[in-house]
Amino acid sequence: MDRIKIIGGSRLSGQIPISGAKNAALPLLIASLLTDDRLTLKNVPNLADVNLLMRILRNHGVDLAVDGKRPGPKQHIGETFHLTARDIVDTTAPYELVSRMRASFWVLGPILARMHQTRVSLPGGCAIGTRPVDLHLEGLKALGADIEIENGYVVAKAPGGLVGNKVVFPKVSVGATHNVLLAAALAKGETVIENAAREPEIGDVAECLVKMGVEIEGIGSSTLRIQGRDRLEGAVHTVLPDRIETGTFAMAVAATGGDVTLTGTRADLLQNALDTLAKTGAEITTTPSSIKVTRNGADILPVSVETQPFPGFPTDLQAQFMALMTRATGTSVIRETIFENRFMHVQELVRLGAEISMHGDTATISGVGALHGAQVMATDLRASVSLVIAGLMADGETTINRVYHLDRGFEQLEQKLTACGAKIERVTGD
Repeated sequence: MDRIKIIGGSRLSGQIPISGAKNAALPLLIASLLTDDRLTLKNVPNLADVNLLMRILRNHGVDLAVDGKRPGPKQHIGETFHLTARDIVDTTAPYELVSRMRASFWVLGPILARMHQTRVSLPGGCAIGTRPVDLHLEGLKALGADIEIENGYVVAKAPGGLVGNKVVFPKVSVGATHNVLLAAALAKGETVIENAAREPEIGDVAECLVKMGVEIEGIGSSTLRIQGRDRLEGAVHTVLPDRIETGTFAMAVAATGGDVTLTGTRADLLQNALDTLAKTGAEITTTPSSIKVTRNGADILPVSVETQPFPGFPTDLQAQFMALMTRATGTSVIRETIFENRFMHVQELVRLGAEISMHGDTATISGVGALHGAQVMATDLRASVSLVIAGLMADGETTINRVYHLDRGFEQLEQKLTACGAKIERVTGD
């Protein structure tokens, strides 16, 4: 099993190109199920989650052609996917595939909308929380779906097709918003989604659906009005930059010191996180397509945060920010309000010398003068990269085990950091 070894203490300087957003690419790939025309997606990141989802989509009958494959660790320029679902050959999404990635459950809405029936496995457990699917199912029921749970599968039918309706989510859910939005694109009449998630990735999917012929009002707001179509057209769409990758590298620069420009990204996608990072003493300079992060010798100041749905501080940057705060010159408090079990990285950071105390959904971090290299283990995607940041700060060598989590969401992580002066390498084997 692969491991990552890091010799800490190096400052970062140079440029890091930001990849396309995983959390937008996945639902955009699923949107290919809505049309028998070709959907072309540009700037698709080369990630384990993308590759797994394509296995699932091929199982349903989606044909894929890929441009832009590049041998070797060259600078990222994104891949172009051409997807065609001329026929849905299988309306069942089996457990052995859905259980490996929760986002694959989002095929439920599109297949139901297009084929009027589907059978999708309930997703398995999740390392960072239960994340129930009841909001997905209630939203689709509001559009006229008849839904039953049979032997661990969601069996959904809509013999006459889905019909637009008002869907009011009792709480914000990115996954449920994606599922209902995709389904509503082929529903008869108007669907209104209230208390919709406002994450930029939702907006990116909506913009793609507009190109496919759907009329959508309120993109970027908590109320979406979707005018369903009998048939969607093909389109060409570019995946927006990954705000979580952007924030992760920005925090790595703030943690290690140095001067790095993040290219091909947008500050508006993570303004709250950048404002929070600036409070720690990092200097942030932005252009419409880049973000420069600088910290030269200044202390890391303690800052307390609370995760919130967009436009608040992202839960997907909480672990990375905690790693940064382990070296702050005082005490900071982080409250996690989105997922109930997203502090599994705490004990691994403690192995590196961090001082962190837990109380329910709140972690209190007392900054220390130094972290020290050790063997640590990744537990989920964002926790994994928080250990990379900590390892870059730590004295000596840090070895991170179970790094397959990183491959799910970070493209060419080691190459991008190495190009900026980090001493980091992947070790393959037992």
